[in-house]
Amino acid sequence: MNTTLHPRSVVLMAKLHTYWRLTKSPQTALLLLTGIAGYMSARCPVVTWQTLMALVGSLYLAIAGSTVLNMVYDRDIDRRMQRTCQRPLPAGLVSVREAVILGFVMVTVGLAVAFALSPLFGLIVSVGAFIDVVVYTIWLKRRTPWAIVWGGIAGGMPILAGRALGLGACDWVGIMLSVSVLLWIPIHIMTFSMRHHEDYQRAGIPTFPSRYGFRATGIAIALSSVLAAAAMTTALIGMGMALGYLRVLAVLGMGLVLLAAACVARPSDRSNFGLFKYASVFMLSAMALVVVETLR
Repeated sequence: MNTTLHPRSVVLMAKLHTYWRLTKSPQTALLLLTGIAGYMSARCPVVTWQTLMALVGSLYLAIAGSTVLNMVYDRDIDRRMQRTCQRPLPAGLVSVREAVILGFVMVTVGLAVAFALSPLFGLIVSVGAFIDVVVYTIWLKRRTPWAIVWGGIAGGMPILAGRALGLGACDWVGIMLSVSVLLWIPIHIMTFSMRHHEDYQRAGIPTFPSRYGFRATGIAIALSSVLAAAAMTTALIGMGMALGYLRVLAVLGMGLVLLAAACVARPSDRSNFGLFKYASVFMLSAMALVVVETLR
């Protein structure tokens, strides 16, 4: 039996793989998970697969499309950084025109589906996409290290949008969920700006380590980790999470606080990166608990 793929199929698969890389799939998946967790946190009395599919599809297209547009704008600095120089655009695997069309189509379709689901949901997703592409990437990223705050605000929109879709309104729990993600995202950015300091210097991107030093950045990472956990815990208490699940979260939270304290007392690249990974485990575990409790 001949299983050799047709040359056109090989080319198509290679192109799709390139497009997939343009969307930064791990980052997109994480933000998509936050949107699902936000929706499930509302404990909708009726959850249909059609609504869930529309939620997932609209958020994926809006988030991934925004990421593609960011990659287009940042292709010059990606070319100068060793960590990013092999991305599809600086490596010449896809044209700028092609990437721009892909990004705009994805964002447009994603927002259209979002507004069809709910005007409020669509509005929040639109605000997130605008802040991510225009405010964070185009306006502030090359001007100030504090741009990461706006990157965090954009990243907090999917979870807020998901809860707003489930409730039909914004509430303080949704805002706290959004704040927890807002505080979580800069942890990632600051950690990698420390690990790849020379790369960012070469690209001319202002970062916390270059502006305030590694010590202050490490303290900021520790503080942001603890505050993100506190905001998430407050939100889950507010949504009425069962005591057993909150106990699991409390144990994880204690570990996070101890690790953050150790990073401040004895800072090192290894301890900072370990805190970043543990904070991510805490946040993902919290969102998984939301989904599991809602489905039980």
